[in-house]
Amino acid sequence: MTTIPQLTLNNGVQMPALGFGVFQTPPDETRAAVAAALDAGYRHIDTAAAYGNERQVGEAVAASGADVFLETKIWISDYGYDETLHGFDKSAAKLGVDRIDLLILHQALPSEFGRTLEAYRALETLYADGKVRAIGVSNFMVEHLTALLDKATVVPAVNQIEVHPYFTQPDVQAFGAAHGILTQAWSPIGGITFYRDSGHRSTLDDPAIGGIATTHGRTPAQVMLRWHLQQGRSAIPKSTNPERIAENLDIAGFELSAEELAVLDGLDTGRRGGPEPADITLAAFGRPIPEA
Repeated sequence: MTTIPQLTLNNGVQMPALGFGVFQTPPDETRAAVAAALDAGYRHIDTAAAYGNERQVGEAVAASGADVFLETKIWISDYGYDETLHGFDKSAAKLGVDRIDLLILHQALPSEFGRTLEAYRALETLYADGKVRAIGVSNFMVEHLTALLDKATVVPAVNQIEVHPYFTQPDVQAFGAAHGILTQAWSPIGGITFYRDSGHRSTLDDPAIGGIATTHGRTPAQVMLRWHLQQGRSAIPKSTNPERIAENLDIAGFELSAEELAVLDGLDTGRRGGPEPADITLAAFGRPIPEA
């Protein structure tokens, strides 16, 4: 079985560097996808309240009997101090656990940042009470992190953001590194979401990435995941195809050169595939998260 390198978070907690994501995986496909990931050797599963599949993730993990690092996210509709504490209760019950390894805020809510701060204060309480092992954020830009750190007592362990060769967010990554916040990449291989929504071709068809892959006898996806790990990031690839799930984990045994890493860095288009963080509002994106 593949041995996944561990990353040490800023509070000393260890987390597998490569996780398995279930964004946009329908609930009825999630159990099988997570089971295939656990069979392949993944021991870190990333989900979210807004994905609607926490329960199926929990069922697959419980059925496996494996020791799994579980990460999930509070949706903006559950921001606010008491609301976020209840959001934890809903997620923990669906996952079937008493304690969550990493609990993060899914987005900043720029138009109501006070609610974002209260949500993070609730995460700090859950952390202090031992209900979560680490806390963090997702899709926070430098201005959001700056405002959060001005009020927070616990520095976020993780900021999960869109990072792939076509969109690298170097300013956000550098700010995180300077403050001990680990960058965790969603859509780490560019994914269908990016090239469908941005009008750009797929990273998987990029000739520069393909050339590096050929050099190493690897796939473009494996090269991109290797790039993340060599640069110290966590990455959360997703798939429902068991062969691809296993392939994405099989990234030991080769090393990208400094020149090859620079080639990948140089592909940045500055265009994101996900929504603009500034556009996240309750009116546009709010939706109730069901009770457990």
